[in-house]
Amino acid sequence: MKIFTAQQIRACDAYTIKASNIRSSELMERAAGKCVNWLKDNLPKESLFVVLCGTGNNGGDGLAITRLLNQRGYGVKAFVLNFGREMSEDCKLNLQRLQALEKEIVSIVQPDTFITDIPPHIVIVDAILGTGLSRPIEGWVASFIHAINQLPNTKIAIDIPTGLTADLIPDAEAVIFRADHTLSFQFYKRSFLHAEAGRYIGKVQLLDIGLDKTFINGTPTQYTIADADTIQAIYKPRDRFGHKGSYGHALVVAGSYGKIGAAILSASAAIRSGAGLVTALIPKCGYMAMQSAVPEVMCRTSGEDDLEAIDGWEAIDAIGVGPGMGTNNKQTVAFSEFLDRYKKPLVVDADALNIIAKHPDLLAKLPKGSIITPHPKEFSRLFGDNTNSMIRLDHARIQAMRYNINIVMKGHYTVVVSAEGGCSYNMTGNAGMATAGSGDVLTGILTGLLAQGYDPHEAAVLGVYLHGLAGDIAAKDRSQESLIARDIIEYLGKAFLTLAG
Repeated sequence: MKIFTAQQIRACDAYTIKASNIRSSELMERAAGKCVNWLKDNLPKESLFVVLCGTGNNGGDGLAITRLLNQRGYGVKAFVLNFGREMSEDCKLNLQRLQALEKEIVSIVQPDTFITDIPPHIVIVDAILGTGLSRPIEGWVASFIHAINQLPNTKIAIDIPTGLTADLIPDAEAVIFRADHTLSFQFYKRSFLHAEAGRYIGKVQLLDIGLDKTFINGTPTQYTIADADTIQAIYKPRDRFGHKGSYGHALVVAGSYGKIGAAILSASAAIRSGAGLVTALIPKCGYMAMQSAVPEVMCRTSGEDDLEAIDGWEAIDAIGVGPGMGTNNKQTVAFSEFLDRYKKPLVVDADALNIIAKHPDLLAKLPKGSIITPHPKEFSRLFGDNTNSMIRLDHARIQAMRYNINIVMKGHYTVVVSAEGGCSYNMTGNAGMATAGSGDVLTGILTGLLAQGYDPHEAAVLGVYLHGLAGDIAAKDRSQESLIARDIIEYLGKAFLTLAG
């Protein structure tokens, strides 16, 4: 699924109007109808509505929604905020239609006037300002929104909450309508997928308003969502004539004294992700623990309490390195010498990333196509601080292209950044996965997929999706609060079954 900028969405609207030979007001009517259908299907039949409208096309949507709700027998009233801007033609048309239906159903709210007596059972619909917003709201409108936000009513935003922009992260002090649901037309706005803006949108409901497929398919974008169709195109079902040699040999380089659990989790995830063979390279202190915990995984050792060398990889198909490995001088030398010799794409996580952060020259040694998996703090240590998550992601695009690597930007909506600068947002996963060892599991999954012959970027997109899907299935059974990293591994099987239908 593509993510378009506000400008691209407006161009898509215009193309649809021309290609379909309809008026812009007809497209607005179509969008309003979809919103009313959603309200009818998802709210109690006896719901009452207050619709807050601006003077632009978002306000036109609100006025059309008001009229359609009234025609379907709902109690509804619209309030148009007069903040000094000229009313758009479609907004003006829908105001006239509404007044012709029933004059008392709409009121004009003059500057410095507030609505503070809305009973709590009435649903508030926000159609004040849409995607055309180019600067923070201020003055009376900001105060009006702030007052509305204090009310306990259910709140629904049309297309985008007032005060939020589609393509930028708002300032911390920005005043934004805080919605319980956002009814977005056709596409996710990019800002919806970043935490700083996501707290204002509630649950996003995508409404298909029939925008032209030719425009959508033919318009390029660097930002996409890894939806079910994307994943099905990547996923390779098992060959019924395959054998363990058909699915690759993965090597997990991990662990140090006190952190052998990280190695066990990664190795377990690698074998559960479908790799034919998995070997764990760990220090001797973890040998018995690994052999006991994961008997399906072969084990080699280097050093007593810390890894001293990364070798024996000549017959290996894919390597994941870093979980619980430590960052002392022994591991640093071993990792650096390994990078001097190893030239195939690998998965780099955790302490391997921390070693690189201390020795930035190692970045240039990463093999082309490698996958690095930093969380925000690790990314900052590697590449410097950024003021918000969207700027950080754009910075990651630059670094991915510069070093010809894939960067998995871990977060609520993890983003896989390709070596060409494309960004694929992942929608699976939940807050219960914010738990120790979850990242080690992801490293194992990615390594196992890479060993099976998946392209590095596709392995990253598929692996992140499976990791989150397994966590979602586990959370339904065990709750987010009690979810632990081992649960993600245990539920990988159900995640694969979901892919297989």
